[in-house]
Amino acid sequence: MNKTLAVFSVLALTFAGLASAQAPAAPAAPAGPAPTKVGIIAAANVIHETAQGLKADEELAKEFQPKKEALDKKNAQIQTWTDQLSKGRATLSSEAQAKLKNDIDAATKTLNRDNEDAQAELDEKEGKIMQDLGGKMMTILADYANTHGFLVILDVSSQQTPVLWAAPGASVDAEVKALFDAKYPVAAGTGAPAAPAKPAAAPAKPAAAPAGKKQ
Repeated sequence: MNKTLAVFSVLALTFAGLASAQAPAAPAAPAGPAPTKVGIIAAANVIHETAQGLKADEELAKEFQPKKEALDKKNAQIQTWTDQLSKGRATLSSEAQAKLKNDIDAATKTLNRDNEDAQAELDEKEGKIMQDLGGKMMTILADYANTHGFLVILDVSSQQTPVLWAAPGASVDAEVKALFDAKYPVAAGTGAPAAPAKPAAAPAKPAAAPAGKKQ
C-alpha cells in the first residue's frame, strides 16, 4: 500500500474521531467572528520531521538492519551464481549450467518470499508509528486551528488531495511541528536517523542457459 495514502487515511480517520469527540451535544452561539482562514499541511512530512518522528525512524532502521543485511547477503549470492552462469556458458557442461540455474531459481523464490514478509512487517510497524504520532499531531492541529481562526486545514501529503494551488503563507507545517516538539520532546542526543531499512530487490530471473561444451 502506498505509504502516503496510508498516512492520509490514518490522519483522516483520526481527525474524524477527534471532531466527533469534541462536538458538543447542542450547538452553542459563537463567541466571536466565524473562522475564515484556510491552511494546508503536509502532515506526513511534518510527522517524520518532528523529534519523535526522527527517533522512531532511527529505531525502526536499527531494528530492520539485521534483516536487510541478511536479504542483501542472499541477493549477493544469487548475483554471484548469475555471473558464474553467464561467464561459464562456453566452458561449463550443460549439467553444471542446469544446476546453477536451478539454484538461482530456488534462491530467487526464497528471496522474493523473504522480501514480501520483511516489507509487510515494515509496513505494519510504520503504520503503527504513524497512527500514534498522527493522533498526537491531530490533537495539536485541532487546538492550533481553533486558536488561530482556521475554517479548514487541508492535508496535502497525498496527491489525491484536490489542492491545485496554495499561497506559501497558507502552510502551517512549521508552526505545527514546533508545537508538536514542544509538547512531545525526546531525550537529547538523538542524532539524525538513517533511512529505514528496505528489503533487497531480487535480481532479474536469468534466461534459460543453452547447452554448453562438456568438460
